[in-house]
Amino acid sequence: MYDAETLGKYADVMLWGLARGRRAPLRKSDFVLVRFDLPGLPLAEELCGRLHDMGMIPVPRMQPTPRMEHDFYAKANNKRLTTLIPGERDLYSHLGGCITIIAPESLTHLASIEPERIAMTQAARRPLQDIAHLREDMGAYGWTLCIWPTAALAGQAGLSLADYADEVRRACLLGEADPAATWARVAKQAETIRTKLDELGDATLHVEADGTDLRLRVGRMRRWAGVTGRNIPSFELYVSPDWRSVEGVYTADLPSFRSGNIVQGVRLEFRQGRVVRLDAEQGEGFATGQLNGDPGAAMLGEFALVDRRFSRITRFMANTLYDENHGGPHGSMHVALGQSYANTFSGPSDELTADARRDLGFNSSSLHWDLVATTPRRVTAVTPGGARVVIYEDGEFRL
Repeated sequence: MYDAETLGKYADVMLWGLARGRRAPLRKSDFVLVRFDLPGLPLAEELCGRLHDMGMIPVPRMQPTPRMEHDFYAKANNKRLTTLIPGERDLYSHLGGCITIIAPESLTHLASIEPERIAMTQAARRPLQDIAHLREDMGAYGWTLCIWPTAALAGQAGLSLADYADEVRRACLLGEADPAATWARVAKQAETIRTKLDELGDATLHVEADGTDLRLRVGRMRRWAGVTGRNIPSFELYVSPDWRSVEGVYTADLPSFRSGNIVQGVRLEFRQGRVVRLDAEQGEGFATGQLNGDPGAAMLGEFALVDRRFSRITRFMANTLYDENHGGPHGSMHVALGQSYANTFSGPSDELTADARRDLGFNSSSLHWDLVATTPRRVTAVTPGGARVVIYEDGEFRL
């Protein structure tokens, strides 16, 4: 699919992303988990080899195949669904980083599984997420993820596998002579806009679009983030808002593939920060089950905008990592239900305690589900001083 040169460039970009996502450099003999679906083996092998060259200890781990994953949810009783494998807590407590290669052989293999069973397993794995988040806050852990083109992804996107692979190559800047250096320049450009967004302070944002009339407050002790290296590719600028402030209606026009299910045409109605009504053209039952997974699953964890001048993604790609970074003629926006991002807290990381999260309106959940809109929209900020500023329109930041 990719020649040796392109494969090497992809590995270089992923290692750049891992390094950028950490507050401190990796140290010799740090453990780096390399998770991959079977089709992504070529990139996993390249990454493990390069990690060895860097003096790291790669921990390769293949993800379950569609058959394995379906049988797990279909046949396991509640105890097996919620049991953590011995040694996993210890592994996560020692990881310096994690690289995930998403290469699904199926996008719909869990469609017949009750959503509650999937949510039960997600909730049981929350302690591992908490360990990773704590280590990340300490500067001892970083993560990044990407996709490897597969026939399943290409088919759902309406592309041939070769065309899909070309889209991935273009989006990840792999055609550049030094793609990691190009990513560093993109990050610098995003930083200029991010600084201007931060200067708005605890602004109230008003989003207006066809099917969307949404208001939310950025929140106290917040900073915007973007091009953090955590996702490759990533062109979004995002913040975890005060979930309690969210009011109004949001409509997502791009389909979402999650846990083997397709959800399309989602409309969310928020009242006092919570989703009080969810409608979907397809997959409504699954989506409702996700929102019932834990107390924070029906609240907002992220608000993000993508400038069309940055993103080279113009096609529907049937994967949230790409679709949430859609450029196209109108740019894009997405919100995520569930877990907030600690890296949008502007204070010292050790001060974002559980009590501080509650006081500041940082949402907590085992869910993080991005829902993407690509239609034209205007986003207006009202600053704490009362000034009104259009910050985003016609797919571009206006700051």
